[in-house]
Amino acid sequence: MKDNLDKIFKNLEGSFDIEEPTIGHFNRFEAKLNKTVAAPPKKGTNLFTFIAIAASIVLFFGIWIGSSFSNSGMELAAISPEMQETESYFVTVIEKELQIIEKERNPETEQLIKDALNQIKKLEKEYQVLTLELKESTEDQRIIYAMISNFQQRVDVLQSLLIQIEDFKELKTQNNEKFI
Repeated sequence: MKDNLDKIFKNLEGSFDIEEPTIGHFNRFEAKLNKTVAAPPKKGTNLFTFIAIAASIVLFFGIWIGSSFSNSGMELAAISPEMQETESYFVTVIEKELQIIEKERNPETEQLIKDALNQIKKLEKEYQVLTLELKESTEDQRIIYAMISNFQQRVDVLQSLLIQIEDFKELKTQNNEKFI
């Protein structure tokens, strides 16, 4: 270990800064330090600090109370690890389907996509109602089944849309072949 330190210092031997500061440097530095220390504290700062702390405490309690009485519901993932896995699966499938649909978006398919996304929005609103119901009654299996069914309906709508888009593309290709 000592040999390593000796090597390091030997390699750095000529690169150390050994220059002395200019004359009066320490006096100028000390004057700057004294200048900043000499400023008296303002009395208004204490009142402002007190008000800021009080407002922070009130805000914290407001957020805490608001979150405990909020209208947000309970997700499937909060029920059990199996439900979390189920919800994660459906969310992943829906996201993948939406990515595929976005790639197929063009002026000709726009209306089909818009209609399907409106159906998805309705199903998402229904799901939000189900989350509120689940928060009220976590033991009701019908609500859990309805939530899973809602996810499945969303997947079905998206898959149906993809089939319609493929049918539309195929029909368009056939029509183009007839005119050639």
